[in-house]
Amino acid sequence: LRPNGGGVPPAALKQRIEAAFGSVEACKKELAGAAMGQFGSGWAWLCVDENGRLFITATPNQDNPLMNVVEKRGIPLLMIDVWEHAYYLKYQNRRADYISAFWTIVNWDKVSERLAASKK
Repeated sequence: LRPNGGGVPPAALKQRIEAAFGSVEACKKELAGAAMGQFGSGWAWLCVDENGRLFITATPNQDNPLMNVVEKRGIPLLMIDVWEHAYYLKYQNRRADYISAFWTIVNWDKVSERLAASKK
């Protein structure tokens, strides 16, 4: 994350997102849906699997896509923290507002770096 982030992902990442989800907006919508649908504390993740395919998942509590307890394992590229302590002071119980604001601080360059590193 970074101040004044957001915007459009770098070209190579944008192409991968579009191939997987149809558009960047569709990816954002699916990731936001995963975050909103997570009951209680947890995370929503944009990941890459062992075959290089992007996917979105959500995990409860301390679980993450690197663990053996998840339905599908993958390398995390981006996540939304939906533990209440991540947003309560500013957003109280307005998780949707928090998730909407999240897109203004995404560091797409870092997500691209993580995707490139996942191939090594």
